[in-house]
Amino acid sequence: MAVEFDNKKEVTGTSNFIHRIIDKDLEEGVYGNRVHTRFPPEPNGYLHIGSAYAININYSIAEKYNGKFNLRFDDTNPKKEDTEYVDSIIEDVKWLGCDWEDRLFYASDYFEDLYQCAIKVIKKGKAFVCDLSFEELREYRGTLTEAGKNSPYRDRSIEENLDLFERMKNGEFPEGSKTLRAKIDMSSPNTNMRDPVLYRITYAHHFRAGDQWCIYPMYDYAHPISDALENITHSLCSMEFKNHRPLYDWFLQELDFKTPPKQREFGRMNLMGVVTSKRYLREMVEGNYVDGWDDPRLSTLKGLRRRGYTPEAIRTFLGEIGVSKDNSTVDLAMLEHFIREDLKLKVERRMAVLNPLKVVITNYPEGQVEWLDAENNPENPDMGSRQIPFSREIYIEREDFMENPPKKYFRLFPGNEVRLRHAYFIKCEEVIKDEETGEVMELRCTYDPETKSGTGFTGRKVKGTLHWVSVPHAVEAEVRLFDRLLLDSEGTAGKDWREILNPNSLEILLKSYLEPSFADCIKEDKFQFLRHGYFCVDSKYSTAEKLVFNRIVSLKESFK
Repeated sequence: MAVEFDNKKEVTGTSNFIHRIIDKDLEEGVYGNRVHTRFPPEPNGYLHIGSAYAININYSIAEKYNGKFNLRFDDTNPKKEDTEYVDSIIEDVKWLGCDWEDRLFYASDYFEDLYQCAIKVIKKGKAFVCDLSFEELREYRGTLTEAGKNSPYRDRSIEENLDLFERMKNGEFPEGSKTLRAKIDMSSPNTNMRDPVLYRITYAHHFRAGDQWCIYPMYDYAHPISDALENITHSLCSMEFKNHRPLYDWFLQELDFKTPPKQREFGRMNLMGVVTSKRYLREMVEGNYVDGWDDPRLSTLKGLRRRGYTPEAIRTFLGEIGVSKDNSTVDLAMLEHFIREDLKLKVERRMAVLNPLKVVITNYPEGQVEWLDAENNPENPDMGSRQIPFSREIYIEREDFMENPPKKYFRLFPGNEVRLRHAYFIKCEEVIKDEETGEVMELRCTYDPETKSGTGFTGRKVKGTLHWVSVPHAVEAEVRLFDRLLLDSEGTAGKDWREILNPNSLEILLKSYLEPSFADCIKEDKFQFLRHGYFCVDSKYSTAEKLVFNRIVSLKESFK
């Protein structure tokens, strides 16, 4: 499928600007013959499709160059981090098919190293202990158009700074009363270089380090040093960190790393109408607007997996988008296309009636059951066939009958004849209605025993073919149909997400009926329901007594 964008994209599978950077480094022998990347999430939330984009870039580059890939948690903020997020991220990265082998690391592994690095910077006269409050720090920092002001504590002696920093570590000062700051340039046009904070005092229990530390490194300080300690060659991150690159390089230069990693940035990938803001996702979950972090309507990897998306489809989609220096916005329909392409030859096609209407075939013998042969996937004969039961009473879709149909309606109506898939022709003879409401409750039909599928019948033709399920053999299930979570396809930019939340993003069909071959399915099993789309057994609410299905995607392509 040809895919076109206006964002200067370069397909991951071919040469892109990151590949050219790496090729040049290899040619010049900058890192010997090494390529070593990493994915460094902060364990303060759940991964989403944007995270998967970054993971895929880092991992696919390691694969391309036969290099190494690390998973590292930048766990420097104990008040927001938890093992819940660590476990979730590990599971998601593994589910995507990425293998970090034995290279699972944490920034907290390096807390002592980071502390010693800070002492080294202090001894070089390039860091000082500052007593300004966080409010005062913001005031002194200046603006994008006005230079900042030097802290009144900037000229403390090296000896005083070493003493105060050690006392900070020993817990002698109140939280927030002091910080350790780099001494760079308060007039720099890049505000990240205006004497940034390296350490702050925080009295909080760390999920790994316990209560050993009461000073914690800032992300911008810990991140480049962790990269260097792990011998990362190329620190690849999204474009929002571009203005942080000079600070990244400054730390590594001041600490005399001989061959420091290179930070390089790629454009972010956004999906139209999908929420990827970690803050907005948290608000949705904590405000009970959605069914947890794994709600199938969310862009979290937990949600996509529960909905039924496959890691193969996601990685193919991300590879097709490619790597660009510019941010890109992609229609969700493109991702839906790749899940269809991934599943169409993998999953069995079965009959499921979502909104049932009962049909009694009056001339079919009572108590008789025929087992009919049905192929599991016409596009993949290797998947074989199954037996489905046919009986006097069946369910069809309510939408497959109209009492007063318009022209060119080829399904069932009084006096009309249709084919039941894999079975017989039936003809509608009588309509049974509720006497009070007038609602159609049941259809009485007759069948022609000479029209059985697979017998070479070449008689009269019918234009409509319906799927169906035998009533006495039907498996009852709850089916969940999803629409986009946001009404505005442009997303949340400049808007309150609550104002564009789609009130009809979830439809629950409490009583749908499936053919009996569904009885043995397990959580995360996937199928194509004929005419309805691809569906997955819900991993959260399905039990031995109750089947719940999520629609992964409809059959109809909306992507051009």
